[in-house]
Amino acid sequence: MATCPPYPTHPTGPTGPTGGAPRHAHWWHKRWVRYGALSTLLALSGLVILALVREQTGTEGFLVGLGLAVLPVPLLVASFRWLDRVEPGPWRNLLFSFAWGACAAALIAIVANSFATRWIATATADPSHADTLGATVIAPVVEEMAKAAAVLLVFLFRRRDFTGIVDGVVIAGVTATGFAFTENILYLGTAFGTDQLSGDSGIASVTAATFFVRVIMSPFAHPLFTVLTGIGFGIAALSGERQHVRRVLLPLFGLLLAMGMHALWNGSSAFGEFGFFAVYAAFMVPAFGLLTWLVIWTRQRELRTVREELPAYVAAGWLAPGEPFALGSMRARRVARQYARRLGGRGAARAVAEYEGYATSLAFLRRRGRRGRVGGDFVVRERELLQELWLRREVARPALERAALEGVAVQVWAAYGYAGAGYWQAYGAAAPYPGYNPYRT
Repeated sequence: MATCPPYPTHPTGPTGPTGGAPRHAHWWHKRWVRYGALSTLLALSGLVILALVREQTGTEGFLVGLGLAVLPVPLLVASFRWLDRVEPGPWRNLLFSFAWGACAAALIAIVANSFATRWIATATADPSHADTLGATVIAPVVEEMAKAAAVLLVFLFRRRDFTGIVDGVVIAGVTATGFAFTENILYLGTAFGTDQLSGDSGIASVTAATFFVRVIMSPFAHPLFTVLTGIGFGIAALSGERQHVRRVLLPLFGLLLAMGMHALWNGSSAFGEFGFFAVYAAFMVPAFGLLTWLVIWTRQRELRTVREELPAYVAAGWLAPGEPFALGSMRARRVARQYARRLGGRGAARAVAEYEGYATSLAFLRRRGRRGRVGGDFVVRERELLQELWLRREVARPALERAALEGVAVQVWAAYGYAGAGYWQAYGAAAPYPGYNPYRT
């Protein structure tokens, strides 16, 4: 029976676990109480928003709006999940984010926007001006704050799952996807009701025009706005525990940017007949492209972190020599999971996927520790991750070594200059086989 190698010590971080006996938790601190209260809140919000939307659109309009609004949701959620493949967060965070956006944030927005617009209309005796002001000023502020609340909650209460920019982008994007889903039901259902009264149908109908603008042209609009807030929280997550001003100001700055872009988008109709298309071409598309590049670049940077930080655990005996480089390549990870599935079925593939996730979290934890950005629980968290890796090593290690030996990480190794058997000898291990060359194609 294999025994665990000694736990590696961290070069600059804490040298031991936090002391002190565990304190008795009050009933409101228990996890099931918090989850139950949150689930109840979201369920009640969902029922209320369902009733409000159905009241405004009618049953038939609601069903039509629901059928059309759901179309972009799987694509958007899958896109954000793809971005999160390096260190996948738990599904419960995504489910919470989507539910918050679709239920709680949408309810807050409908109630607050309606109240503010009516108050402005009464105070100014100018309903048309109130609608314009509500769309360009009130709605961006209210809606972005409501969506940002989900990002804040995950940042505060699921801190282990929120470690960088990609996590902020994913949580914010999924929250905004849920919000846009509910909003699209309302807009499309209302448009269908208008067509029913006017008798319009087909391409010339209001429903078709609304569907084209909201679902075909700009399904990414709400996610794009809120992602700016998520980036602010993501950079704050990378900051040190003592950088309190930075950790507060960066999310606020991201939120202000989200509000500003949202206001520009909503106010595009005031720029003339082609104002919408001008804003879409000049601001929305370039911003979407820039943010997409930033997130993909960040993902590649995360893979590089894995390759740079995990060799320390090879030296301590926790990982095999080829694992850091296999774990630092998305293609190698996929090959390892496929190899495990062929030999052991879905359970083995799932174990390898979990191993990859825990190893990535370990690399990120070590990087934060070397930069002095971890708290007093560093050693405890490190041991938890190492234990999870050790429990899955018998299934994951052969699969990852096979992926490395098949040469799927050749370009990664070449980029970082690990020449032939020299790397393996650096850690006191023999090359996988005589004449081994990681540059072999």
